[in-house]
Amino acid sequence: MSRRNKYRMFLCLLLVCSLAGLGGLSVHMLKEQIPDTLRVRELGDLSLDLGALVTEEVTPEAENVSINAFSEREYQARYKLCGVIPLKTVDIRIEEPLSVYTGGSQVGIYLETRGILVIGTGVIEGQDGLNHEPALNLVQPGDYIVAVNSQKPGDKKELIELIDSRGEGELILTLRRKEELIDVRLEPVKADDGSFKAGIWVRDNTQGIGTLTFVTPDGSFGALGHGINDVDTGVLLEIGEGTLYETSILNIRKGEKGNPGELSGVITYRPEHIYGTISKNGQVGIFGDCGGKLLRETGEQPVETAFKQEVRKGKAVIRSAVSGTMTDYEVEITEVYCNEKDINKGIVLKVTDERLLALTGGIVQGMSGSPIIQDGKLVGAVTHVFVQDSTKGFGIFIENMLEQVKTQ
Repeated sequence: MSRRNKYRMFLCLLLVCSLAGLGGLSVHMLKEQIPDTLRVRELGDLSLDLGALVTEEVTPEAENVSINAFSEREYQARYKLCGVIPLKTVDIRIEEPLSVYTGGSQVGIYLETRGILVIGTGVIEGQDGLNHEPALNLVQPGDYIVAVNSQKPGDKKELIELIDSRGEGELILTLRRKEELIDVRLEPVKADDGSFKAGIWVRDNTQGIGTLTFVTPDGSFGALGHGINDVDTGVLLEIGEGTLYETSILNIRKGEKGNPGELSGVITYRPEHIYGTISKNGQVGIFGDCGGKLLRETGEQPVETAFKQEVRKGKAVIRSAVSGTMTDYEVEITEVYCNEKDINKGIVLKVTDERLLALTGGIVQGMSGSPIIQDGKLVGAVTHVFVQDSTKGFGIFIENMLEQVKTQ
């Protein structure tokens, strides 16, 4: 075979491999566009914008129907390329979308941890003049201290007292590490002031400002659109008790490139200013129950919520009271990822409203949870700002937040 023919054969093989690679990539991209689960009002609402080559086959009702606690009928849909190549099998749930009162107001958040959270270990200077680190390699950031010698401390003050009262000698700390309980033995150090210390940095509560997303007619609420993580360890806080309070915004630091802005304010920690109780801190937000005070401050009429496949690119609004008055600000939804692995980033949006740009520079910390409304329906909530462009941010689909309300 001549050199020219070998070269032609090589080019042909290269072309075939390239086409095969492109075909495989296209199939993968199509799969990524198809959600694992779809909620619809009726089977006729199933159609996804996947192109003419993708076919859809729904399992007949008689073969696969079940009624769960929320009266959802379940089916399956099989998607194929050209009617031959299997792409994905999707669970279909037929249900009526909830109607809720939209939020938009800023709220004060106070959480107490379930146990005493370890954020690190430190060095103690003992009475002997030497440096000691008694907890090194025994406890880890993210551990929760649940007992000292079988006694449960209610807060970090009690923890300090329990360790000090033990005096000299070994003590046993019971830790919760990723849901596993373990015991570790350590010997506190007698410090210069005569007290005994374990050299552990801990936290038993956190507080901050966020935005209310919705309130259901029966008084359940959702806020933030993302969970509250510890600032030092980055782990999702396991909460014991939590309270939602009224708050007043005192200052707005506008967002700039590389420097996200922030809302700062004061939380009024008095019983008459309590909005509700927080029972859950999860990946998609904080949830709990509220009283009539918060319900009266939401929208006058409930609005219908949208399923994620109903969200489209185009104009929408985010609702926020960041100016002191509840206002709808225009935004553009630029991307919709129905099957995004990061559940908090299914929607990409850009602030286009000059009023909000002048006030905040776009999206700032404290606006997480702001409702996203499109075509008169609540479709999601703001979750994060782009660090390099405060006019852009991410949002979560409202159906992901509502799942937590159903499981409360």
